[in-house]
Amino acid sequence: MSSFRANSPDRRSGGCGLINGFFGRRWPRRSSSTGSLSMGDRISEKIQRSSTPNSRSTTPNSRRRGSSSNDPPGFEGAKDSCEKQGDKVIARPGPNHQKVKPQYGYNQQQPQVPPMVRSAPASQGYAQSRKVPQASLGISGELESMIADHQKSKGTNGYVRASSGNVMVYGNLGNLKQPSGSNVHDQTNYSSSSNGKLYPNSVMGNVVKKQEDMSQKPTSLCRAISTRMDPEQLKIMGNEDYKNGNFEEALALYDAAIAIDPKKAAYRSNKSAALTALGRLLEAVFECREAIKIEPQYQRAHNRLATLNLRLGEAEKAMYHFKCAGAEADPDVLSKARTVQAHLNRCTDTKRQHDWNGLLRESNLAISAGADSAPLIYALKAEALLKLNRHQEADEVLTKGPNFSVDESTKYFGPIGQASLLVIRAQVDLTAGRFEDAVAAAQRATRLDVNNNEANTVSRKTRAVAAARSKGNELFKASRHAEACNAYGEGLEYDPYNAVLLSNRAACRSKLEQFEKAIDDCNAALRVRPSYSKARLRRADCYAKCGKLEASLQDYEILHKENPNDEEVVKAMKEVQVSLKRQFGGSLTTNNSNVGRDSDRDDAHVPHKVAAISGEEQFRNCIMAPGVSVILFNDEEEYQILQFMEQLKKRYQASVNVFQMNVDDHPDLASSEGVNVVPSFIIYKNGSRTKQIPGDNRNVLETSIQFCIS
Repeated sequence: MSSFRANSPDRRSGGCGLINGFFGRRWPRRSSSTGSLSMGDRISEKIQRSSTPNSRSTTPNSRRRGSSSNDPPGFEGAKDSCEKQGDKVIARPGPNHQKVKPQYGYNQQQPQVPPMVRSAPASQGYAQSRKVPQASLGISGELESMIADHQKSKGTNGYVRASSGNVMVYGNLGNLKQPSGSNVHDQTNYSSSSNGKLYPNSVMGNVVKKQEDMSQKPTSLCRAISTRMDPEQLKIMGNEDYKNGNFEEALALYDAAIAIDPKKAAYRSNKSAALTALGRLLEAVFECREAIKIEPQYQRAHNRLATLNLRLGEAEKAMYHFKCAGAEADPDVLSKARTVQAHLNRCTDTKRQHDWNGLLRESNLAISAGADSAPLIYALKAEALLKLNRHQEADEVLTKGPNFSVDESTKYFGPIGQASLLVIRAQVDLTAGRFEDAVAAAQRATRLDVNNNEANTVSRKTRAVAAARSKGNELFKASRHAEACNAYGEGLEYDPYNAVLLSNRAACRSKLEQFEKAIDDCNAALRVRPSYSKARLRRADCYAKCGKLEASLQDYEILHKENPNDEEVVKAMKEVQVSLKRQFGGSLTTNNSNVGRDSDRDDAHVPHKVAAISGEEQFRNCIMAPGVSVILFNDEEEYQILQFMEQLKKRYQASVNVFQMNVDDHPDLASSEGVNVVPSFIIYKNGSRTKQIPGDNRNVLETSIQFCIS
C-alpha cells in the first residue's frame, strides 16, 4: 500500500520519483544472462519464441517497473502482478495533452490483434546514439534487430515497448494506438484510399511501401531468426534450393553463410557451383580460387576449377587442377583437356600459316571438344571468317558466343589475352557498321597491351574508316554526292570489303546515275553480308533503273519475304510487276503474285512459276540470299518436275527460294557446282552449299528442306 501512495499523483514527492525512476531502469531484466546459454539452447529458444508469437511471458521472477513522473516521455509502466485490479491508477493528462480523435469506419470494431514482442535496450538515448555490435546482442538483441528489420520491410515506424523478459500486448492495456501506426501482425486487409495512403488519417511523415516491395522477401521471420547465426543451416538450405533448380536462392543463401563465416572453403565451393549453373563462369572461377586459398588441399574445389578452366579454353590450367583433385577428379575432364590442347596447338599453326579454312576447322573442333565457353577460341573462329570475307557469320559467332564483362575477362585472361580479344572484336564491329564501338575496343586494346602491333594497326584503321564514313555522311546530306563518293572511297582503301561503306558509295553513284557501278558496290556488300537489306534495296532500285526488271523483281521479292509490312518495298515491287507486264505484252511470270492484288486485278491471277537463272551474277545472288535456296539443274523443261517445283514454292513461299538453271546454257556453272547428273537439286543455306539430291528423289528433297528451315 505504501507503494501505491508513493506513486499517487496526490502524494508523490520529487525525491521518491527520482529514486524510483533511477533504480527502476536498472532493475535486472531477467534471472539469468542470455550469454550463459549454450548455442543449442539459443537456437531452440529462437525457434520456440518465433513459432509462438502470441504467447506471453510466464516467468515467475519477471518484474514490472513502477511508473514515475521523472521517466522519459513515452515510457509505459505496469502494476505489480500481486496488486489488485481495483488499485490501478491512471495517470492524469498533462496540460499540453491533445485528445486523440476517434476513427470511424473500419476502425470502429477492430479485432483484437495478437501481441508483438520487442526487446528494448536499457537506455533509449544510448541505443539511438550508438550501435551495439551484432555478436554481443544475444538472443534478445537478435530478436529485436530482426523485428525492427521486419517492421521496416512492412513500411511501419511504430514501436512496441517491452522488457526483454516480458511480453506486452500491442493493444488496449494502457497504450494508445497512434492514428498513423500499424501493427505488423494485424492481418486485416485494408484498401488503400485514392490518394495513395494506407490509412485515411495517416500523417505525411509515414512512407507507405508499394505492394511489390513488401513481397520481395518471402522468407518467413521465424525461419530467418532461427538460421541467421547458423551458417551450416544456411548451407543446407542452399543445397536444397540448388537441388531443386533454384540457383538464385541458393546463391543468396551461400552468400549469407559466407558473410557469417568467410573462412569456410565449402561455402565458397558451393557458391561456385551455383554461379556455374547461372552461367557466370568467371565469377565461379574466382570463388573456387578463394576456396583453394582457404584450404589448398580441397579436392572438390580443384575438380570444379578444372572443369571451369576446360570450358573457358585454358586446357593447361585444367590439367593442373585435375592432378590436384585427387579422388574427386573426373577422368573425362583430363581426356577433354588433352583434346582441346591439341586443337589449340593446331589453331596456332594454321593462323601462323594464314590457313584460314584450317583455323576455322580447328576452332570448331576445339569448341566441340569441351571449350564451349572460351572467348579466345570463339574469337579465333570469328577472325578466320573475317579473313574469308564472311563478315556476317563472324558477327554471328561473337554474338552467340560467351559474353563476359571486360573487367572480369581481363582479370582471368590477363591484359594480353584481353587485348587480343578486343582486337578481333574491333574488326568485327567495324565490318558490321558499329564504328564507334570498333574505335573504343581498339583503343582499349592498345591501353591493355602497348606492345601489341596488331592492336595499334587496327586502332589506326578503325579511326580512319570511322572518320571517312562521318565525312561522307555529312557531304551526302549536303547533296555533294561526288565528294561523298570520294570520301567513302577513302575509307574503303583501309577496309575494301566494308559493306556499309560500299552501300553508301552505291547510294552516291545512284544519285550520280552511275547505276552499273552502284550495282557492283551492292554486289560486293551482299557477298560479305547476304542479309544486308539496305544494299539489296539499293540494288533492286538500280536494276529497275537500268531496265533489268527481272533481277529487280527478284530482289524485291526477297525483301518482301523478310519484311512483308514494308510499304515501300510493296509499292516498288508492284511498279516493277506492271512494267514487266507491259514489256511481255500482258504475260507476266512472278515469284510472288499476291503483292498488290487488291489494286490490280490482273496481277491477282498470275500463276506461280519457277524463276530461271540467266547468268553467273544472278546465280551468285541467288545462292547468297538469306535463308534456304533450292536450285534445279536441268537440260530441258520437264512438266512434272517443274510442277513439283511450283508446289514447293507455294508450300514454302515464306522460307524457301526456288530457282532453275539450264546446264546447257551455263556448263561452267554446272561443272563448278559438281553437277554430273541432270536433273539434280542443290540446297543452299545463307550462301553455303548444304546438299545435292538426284532429281528423281523428291521425298529426300522435301525432308532435307524441312531439316534446313527447322
